[in-house]
Amino acid sequence: MFFQRFYDKPLAQASYMVGCQRTGEAIVVDPNRDVAQYIETAAKEGLRITHVTETHIHADFVSGSRELVARTNAQLLLSNEGDADWKYAFAAADGARLLNDGDHVMIGNIRLDVLHTPGHTPEHISFIVTDTPAASGPWGILTGDFVFVGDVGRPDLLEKAAGHVGTMEAAARKLFASLSRFRALADHLQVWPGHGAGSACGKALGAIASSTVGYEKIANWGVATLDENEFVRTVLDGQPEPPKYFAQMKRINKEGPRVLGVIPHAEHAAASSLEEVLNAGNIVVDIRPAADFAIGHVPGTINIPLNGSFITWAGWLLPYDRDVFLLANDDCQSCARTAERDLAMIGLDRIAGVFASDGIAAWSNSGRILETTTQRTASEVAHMIERGEVHVIDVRGHSEWDAGHLPGVSNIPLGYLAERIGELATDKAVVVHCQGGSRSAIAASVLQAHGVHNVINLVGGINAWRHAALTVVSSE
Repeated sequence: MFFQRFYDKPLAQASYMVGCQRTGEAIVVDPNRDVAQYIETAAKEGLRITHVTETHIHADFVSGSRELVARTNAQLLLSNEGDADWKYAFAAADGARLLNDGDHVMIGNIRLDVLHTPGHTPEHISFIVTDTPAASGPWGILTGDFVFVGDVGRPDLLEKAAGHVGTMEAAARKLFASLSRFRALADHLQVWPGHGAGSACGKALGAIASSTVGYEKIANWGVATLDENEFVRTVLDGQPEPPKYFAQMKRINKEGPRVLGVIPHAEHAAASSLEEVLNAGNIVVDIRPAADFAIGHVPGTINIPLNGSFITWAGWLLPYDRDVFLLANDDCQSCARTAERDLAMIGLDRIAGVFASDGIAAWSNSGRILETTTQRTASEVAHMIERGEVHVIDVRGHSEWDAGHLPGVSNIPLGYLAERIGELATDKAVVVHCQGGSRSAIAASVLQAHGVHNVINLVGGINAWRHAALTVVSSE
């Protein structure tokens, strides 16, 4: 048996290739849109991709199943479980084989048994893998978003992200029932989940790539909790706000993602056209580090630094129905290519052009002013608050705010800030803060791009506030 895990760090997402080295056949499970990696690996290992499947309709990235099938002519396998609202709309047109609980798939001598594991989503399935020449029993289980290392899949996304009101408690109870099937598996089975630490598909995912059923029975709170009501309360409590783009992903992956052929790359945009692009109402995303943006940026641009959180905040803040331009440093034009690839992973394909930092230079050289973002320490902000000089906005998530916040400070999570700007009092300077300063830097750029220019970023966020021994209160 050939087995390889592919891990996309920006998405915190895992996909898998399982192959039979005797027959040369292989299946890819939960591919993302960057399908070249699977094709190249199969060729290197002397395998041909004969089957492509996925555990469920994903909410956090565009599935690469249709893309990979188009490139390899493989058989598409899709879940037939769940209710009518969560069937794959493109399954029949694409000639997919539909899978139900108890079915199995043979990849040469490798057997994949289908286990219906609803809760995270109604149609979710897991795959129990058996290397039949090596052993009579299974080797491991590909759990998708059902069981993670140290956590379980969140059951609230259909309600919070897809708008199916009143579904999350019922989903939590289905998840609890699914976990009883997981606990019945042999302890030695390896567990290979669909996500790692940093994913918004759970609350506290572990950073370790894999585990075993036996270890998860001991160390995973969700697997270890045997009281159903306690499980439901715990699994629904404190889940982070699902990014706005999750609703788009559900729709795209249900209806059928567009086949790209290759990851698109936009042309270089002329520096002189930056003002025209902004005046036309287009969005320009400055992907430089936050410190560079704060020193000087073109008014009207927003800053989403190209780091580990880029996909998350791009998905929160960028529209799917408008053109987007990118702006990067001259010495990091490859960053723009990386950004385009990452945006394509979540279906943001309308990248109309890429500016180098010569766009900033051209702006400045023409006599126009670059905007800056004021930075202040916790002690400085504390004095401003005492003197009544500022309004302070906490842009962390609601659960973070509940656990501890600055006295008298309002909470507007970063992802909702643009649509709630009308709630802000702007008769004084507006201070934004988060946990450590990265989200508030983005928030400051959003406010400035929407015409709120007297903005201050609290450097170091509430961590720096606590370090300065200033007061924090809890709403719990």
